[in-house]
Amino acid sequence: MGTPYKNILNIEYPSIPSAGVYYFNTNSGLRYEVRFGRLQDNILHANIVFGVVNDEFEGEEYVETNRGEVFQVMNTIVEIVKNYMVEHPKVNVFEFNAVGREDEDESKENARMLLYKRFLPKIFERGWQFKINGNLALVTRG
Repeated sequence: MGTPYKNILNIEYPSIPSAGVYYFNTNSGLRYEVRFGRLQDNILHANIVFGVVNDEFEGEEYVETNRGEVFQVMNTIVEIVKNYMVEHPKVNVFEFNAVGREDEDESKENARMLLYKRFLPKIFERGWQFKINGNLALVTRG
C-alpha cells in the first residue's frame, strides 16, 4: 500500500471485513457511507458506491455535497478502497458509477466522473487498467 494521504477523516471500519460498509464524518457534520457490493455472477467484481447519508437529504441516497471538503472526502475514500483491496486481494474488477444530476446526459462524462478520474490512479497503481464509458468506470487488474 502506498503512502497514506494527509487530511484523511476518521474512518469507521466494518466489524466484519466481509461486510464491506465503511463510514466517516466530515468536519462540517456530513456522514458518508462507502459500500462495496459484489456481483452475484462474479464475486471478484466489486461495485463501489458512496455518498452522504444524513437525514437532511431525505431519500437522496448517495448524494455528494460540496462544502469545500471534496478533496478530504476523496482522500478518505482512497484510503478506504486501498484498505478493502488489502482485505480482499482476489477482487480483480472495481466498478464506479458516477451518478449525475437529473439534467446531465448519462452518456457523457459528468463533473463527478472527472473527479473520479483524478483520484482513480491514486487508488489503483501498477497493474490496473481503466475503462471509462460515460459515467461508468471499470478498473481491472491487468
